[in-house]
Amino acid sequence: MQLQAITYFNELVRCRSIRRAAQALGVSPTAISRQLENLEYHFGAPLVERSARGIVLTAAGEQLAIHARTAMREFEQARQFIDDMRGLKRGAVSVRVNGATGGAIMADCVAEFHKLYPDVEVAIAEGSAPEALNAVAQGEADLALTIFSPADSRVTARCRHPLSHAAVMAPDHPATRKPVFELEDLVRYPLAMPDMSFSVRRVIEETLKRAGHPPAHVSFAVSSIAIQKELARLRAAVLVLPPLSIARDIDAGLLVTRPLAPGLKIDTHLQLGLRKGATLTFAADRLATHVEARLRAYRESGVLG
Repeated sequence: MQLQAITYFNELVRCRSIRRAAQALGVSPTAISRQLENLEYHFGAPLVERSARGIVLTAAGEQLAIHARTAMREFEQARQFIDDMRGLKRGAVSVRVNGATGGAIMADCVAEFHKLYPDVEVAIAEGSAPEALNAVAQGEADLALTIFSPADSRVTARCRHPLSHAAVMAPDHPATRKPVFELEDLVRYPLAMPDMSFSVRRVIEETLKRAGHPPAHVSFAVSSIAIQKELARLRAAVLVLPPLSIARDIDAGLLVTRPLAPGLKIDTHLQLGLRKGATLTFAADRLATHVEARLRAYRESGVLG
């Protein structure tokens, strides 16, 4: 069984179509079919069922798909370790982030990292904190930069720093007249924030409930940070975010912040995690060190709160 056959099979699983897999790999559909037949002969079982709409994995195909992804990931890591031994500063790093703050920090870090290591490819994907940590634990990503990180025994924190939130609004919003954003202001002013599947929303609603207040005045249930910021700029809503996630908007005078009252204080941590027991490749370790240094600088300057 050749490595090429596994490569073709992984792409077929991703595309669910022989034609689309062939296009993605730049080969003919016949080449895909031939390698698939080789795999089915090797394992002695059909791996896919063909239909007019594409392919469906059989039970045997599902099992091979699980192990083939892991095998290719481990093969790529082995190649990178060998490159490291040869002193080649290249490779690939896969990173997962959650939250606007994680995305903003990672964007800054990889932009600087690329100047030092232009031959390293960095893949960044967004998702929830549990999704990001699970990707690291499953070996689908090297690093995860998360906030409101749930406990996960499969993941270890390379570094962890406190992170505070603030009320965010347009410079001429009525809420700017007060030096502090109070608990009752969550009910008084229209808010834009994610739904209850997000930790920050749950924390706010639980805080209001404990204090005997009605639910927050969420006029816009929005998970997109870009849309949230636009609503704030238009004076349509107040946001609750870490100031670091809107640093450029603050510097440009487009948005301002007000500290949350003590009873409303939302504290969490910004965590850089990796799979427990994992040995990072040269590229992943260099990026992790770069992120660590940036977070340490943020903490020392007070930007994290």
